Amino acid sequence: MAMLTLFTAPKPFTNTHIAVIQRNAIHSWLDLGNDVEVLLLGEEEGLSAAAKSLGVRHISKIKCNASGTPLISALFETARRESDSPLLAYVNADILLLPNFLSTARKTLETNKRFLLIGQRWDLEITSELDFSTGWQDRLMLNCKTRGSLHKAVGSDYFIFPRECFRKIPGFAIGRAGWDNWMIYESRRQGWKTIDATDEIHIIHQNHDYSHLPGGKPHYHLPETDENIRLAGGRRTIFMLSDANWAFNNGDIKRVKLNLNRLLREIEIFPLVSLKSICLGEVFHMILHPKKAYGAIRALFGLNKRRQE
Repeated sequence: MAMLTLFTAPKPFTNTHIAVIQRNAIHSWLDLGNDVEVLLLGEEEGLSAAAKSLGVRHISKIKCNASGTPLISALFETARRESDSPLLAYVNADILLLPNFLSTARKTLETNKRFLLIGQRWDLEITSELDFSTGWQDRLMLNCKTRGSLHKAVGSDYFIFPRECFRKIPGFAIGRAGWDNWMIYESRRQGWKTIDATDEIHIIHQNHDYSHLPGGKPHYHLPETDENIRLAGGRRTIFMLSDANWAFNNGDIKRVKLNLNRLLREIEIFPLVSLKSICLGEVFHMILHPKKAYGAIRALFGLNKRRQE
């Protein structure tokens, strides 16, 4: 039995650059060793052949929405059904993983029953197949530190959790915004340790364009993103990495210290995570952010547009 099952829904392998970086990523996952199982999910063009050449399991039948986009709920359900690992991890298919991904996951499970591990990524330009000969991890990190950059703390490109967690997930569309933020919100709402592992887990995102999306536009501007946010319960459920209440510090998991901004944020989300009320969350948001609330109300009733006319 594998300790950790990694699962993902890759993009089509029709774009040469996308195909290269996805193969790089999956190769890095396999290099984590026999304690890791890899599942590739979906029916995207070229996926079956890629899975076969890489020697990993491929499951094609995944429930999709009306637009043909795979559903997050179906991906998680399939990964749980098709594996017996104590730990599951969804990882975006363009993310390179290093050994500290597995070691940190294992260490966290030793002392915690319910948790979510998330973290920032490094962004790096990679346009060709990587050399995975001995020492590739050190060479890659050196390249990343000199040419890459640490991405801002917004959502997350990976989610590590015990298989008992996240059994009920709305029908989010994969590859669109909102669902990754909901994962952080849901972990906080359930009272699980929500752990920022940025200092312990180093992941590398291989930069790419958005030509695989409709119109070549970033997913933030697609209708399916709006639907994801609606399914999540609205914009109050858009949590960021900064909403993690635990973090790795010198190898240990410690509660995040409160400063003034953090305290105000915890007050703002208290009705969401403790009282489990989105309505009260809206009220608290309006109290703490009156200018934003005023602007939102004006936009709702079209007052800004009328004034311009």
